[in-house]
Amino acid sequence: MSLRTSANRYAKALFDVALQEKADLDQVDRDLRAVIEMMQASPDLAAASNHASVTHAARRSLMEAVSKAMTLTTPVTKLLMLLAESGKLHYLPDLAESYRERLLAHHNIVRAEVTSAAPLSPEKTTALAESLSKVTGKKVELSTSVDPDLLGGVVARIGSTVYDGSVRTQLQQLRKELVEQ
Repeated sequence: MSLRTSANRYAKALFDVALQEKADLDQVDRDLRAVIEMMQASPDLAAASNHASVTHAARRSLMEAVSKAMTLTTPVTKLLMLLAESGKLHYLPDLAESYRERLLAHHNIVRAEVTSAAPLSPEKTTALAESLSKVTGKKVELSTSVDPDLLGGVVARIGSTVYDGSVRTQLQQLRKELVEQ
């Protein structure tokens, strides 16, 4: 089983437990991200939590101390103990990403990646988000990037669906039509 598949299972379990315990789902997300940031900022902690020579009991004690120091939510604390005991703390980044996707779906939010030929003004970004919200029926969380090769227009990617309104693609389609005639 792949790391991502295993992390998805843990994320689903965490989300279900958080719902069942009526925990603040957004706080669980923030706690996961805070633990990951702390481990990235402390290479010694990351090494100790994942090194094969460190016993499961020592990892558990380490995660208990981290949990207390950071005052983490109960579901995240339980998850850290479980991952520490099973030697799977390296799942955390993928697990947090999978949890975040579940949280967004729960809040009826989708992520959209928008690429434009030039930087979009805040007004255009807002208008684009509203248009995509109407198309998807969900609130849209945009991330934008610039690709001058597009010549003009935008390309929006939501999941596996691509909305291509770029000048480059329109020119390619026109070229194809002219060649076929």
